Amino acid sequence: MNNNNKNLNRRDFLKATTATAAGLTWATALNPVWGGATNSARRKKVVIIGIDGMDPNLAQSMMDAGKLPTFDKLRREGGYSKLGTSIPPQSPVAWASFINGAGPGSHGIFDFIHRNPAQQCTPFYSAAETVAGSGFWQVGDHRLQLPFWPFNHTPSKTVLKRGGTPFWDYLDAAGIESTFYDLPSNYPPSKSKHGHHRCLSGMGTPDLLGSYGTYQHFAEDGPLRPKDEGGGYRSMLFFESETTEAELIGPYNEFLTNPKPVKVKFLVHRDLTSDAAAIDIQDHKILLKKGQWSDWLKIDFEMVMPSFLPNEHVGGICRFYLQEVSPNFRLYVTPINIDPSDPAVRITEPEKFIKEISKDLNLFYTTGFQEDHKALTNGVFSDDEYVAQTADVLDERFNLLNYATKNYDDGLLFFYFSSTDLQSHMFWWDSDEKHPLRSPAGAKHYFEHLQSVYSRMDKMIADILKRYGNDALVMVLSDHGFANFKRQFGVNTWLRENGYLYPSNCNSILRDADWPRTRAYGLGINGIYLNLKGRERDGVVQPGPQSEQLLDEITDKLMALRDTNGQPVIRNVYRSSRVYQGSETALAPDLVLGYYRGYRASWTTCLGDTEPEILSDNKSAWSADHCSDALEVPGVLFSNRPIKHPSPALMDLAPTVLAEYQLPRPDTMTGTNIFET
Repeated sequence: MNNNNKNLNRRDFLKATTATAAGLTWATALNPVWGGATNSARRKKVVIIGIDGMDPNLAQSMMDAGKLPTFDKLRREGGYSKLGTSIPPQSPVAWASFINGAGPGSHGIFDFIHRNPAQQCTPFYSAAETVAGSGFWQVGDHRLQLPFWPFNHTPSKTVLKRGGTPFWDYLDAAGIESTFYDLPSNYPPSKSKHGHHRCLSGMGTPDLLGSYGTYQHFAEDGPLRPKDEGGGYRSMLFFESETTEAELIGPYNEFLTNPKPVKVKFLVHRDLTSDAAAIDIQDHKILLKKGQWSDWLKIDFEMVMPSFLPNEHVGGICRFYLQEVSPNFRLYVTPINIDPSDPAVRITEPEKFIKEISKDLNLFYTTGFQEDHKALTNGVFSDDEYVAQTADVLDERFNLLNYATKNYDDGLLFFYFSSTDLQSHMFWWDSDEKHPLRSPAGAKHYFEHLQSVYSRMDKMIADILKRYGNDALVMVLSDHGFANFKRQFGVNTWLRENGYLYPSNCNSILRDADWPRTRAYGLGINGIYLNLKGRERDGVVQPGPQSEQLLDEITDKLMALRDTNGQPVIRNVYRSSRVYQGSETALAPDLVLGYYRGYRASWTTCLGDTEPEILSDNKSAWSADHCSDALEVPGVLFSNRPIKHPSPALMDLAPTVLAEYQLPRPDTMTGTNIFET
């Protein structure tokens, strides 16, 4: 998974209430076709374990070496295949294709980042959108939205942008239970019409600040004023008599005319002799030794209201990690997660589901991205600190899995693991080439650590198979594989240098593009868009022969692109009109770039910027990726039943599940049953 544009609209976040996925109006017509399943069908057990980013090449080499005995046993029994991924192989695209049983043309997610052509190229997160409300009552410094008569103001809300029909809706209509834990591409969670579906949202679920994970770091050598460094805030601490005061930045008070973040003060008392510190925050008093983490703490953020109204309170949770006491005091605070025991926004379907989980497990991570890779990328964490933090995340995930299995009787159970992906991005390196940051020994060490995560997955699957034996169909899948990310391609720099993007010194399509002269631009990780007349606000390229000729011309030049060593960069350039079918293609890029292994779009490309060079070295701790060509990074598929499909793909899993419950495959699905030839 890639995650470089983490900020949502904070001003709208806390007003978000409910979201209903588009396209569910079909549901009233389902019963005559899907009806109720037979009692024997309802009692069937199907368990799907999603292991994000599990790579077939690494899995096969470890199986061959005897390091993954459970997966190897399934392979020897015919229950293994590489799994075709989506175009492009980005996680929100891939998991949405799994959900719909069809490609991106069915669900309308083509990248992590989309653009609004009515505003020329304004970027937004593809899987969810905050829709602005209307109307307010001005009271001094406050703007209050009153949704009741006679005011009838409309609050803003966050809506799920994944289109089409998720396959669990067919199970729901047939009376078959389904439960999903940490499901990607489903925030806010879609509603269950018939009450047989439960879901805890995963990737895409924000923290309390409305971002995809904003840590806070306090240190004596921090910046004088709090600094937003993309993924986190840094602040300086001043100790007097070994005590200092700091502020935890919380969500914005959206009731103000000019919203401001709510801040919570806390005190830190350090003891140089014992290498420890005490932290006082609200009613919590915690003592931490160097290298120690606190438990989850509930934090109350009070939002000041007009004098005639009581103040509003929003709760979140966080953990403190004491990195160093002396000579440079350093304190890390996790992103402020939505409190599962008292959530400020809806993150499960039904809404009470998260509270039921929390009643058993207490507090835990609820953000979609839980492994804090930004803390490693920004130098807040060392490699070993990231290993430790991701181990905590994985331990929590195993606790959640235990809860899931304990509360599972029949129907479909889906459970998702992110550790294989977000540790691969930082620790994958499967060659002798020079690593962007680590020594050869360091690169080997952390790649071996990643293999230990695969081994934990193997043991987990062994427990699943032991628990259910032959009573359940068990399938394990990943959405894509992995590859080194050594070189980055500046898409907009290339377009500029080849006369498609103007002016000749353009720095960003968001700031200084000359649209009357620009014919094409890049945005997101894999897409190129034409500046199309009638679609883009300032479009100049005529649809029809002119646009077709331009697409052919750009494609030919990209396929001929070579690196300084003569290596080809682009394996495939896909024409969206040829690879996407369905009713949700309006926001698709015109061209989708499929890179050879080792290459990816540059970091600056993702948000429309240019850079000095067309091709340059990737120097980030994020040293591996999967946003290349779909043929380069297939996923894996394991099953405790022989797989008969010669080349299964993600889109085949949904119709396979429906077939297991004796339900017909809808016309909107393009996949087929993997257990049939």
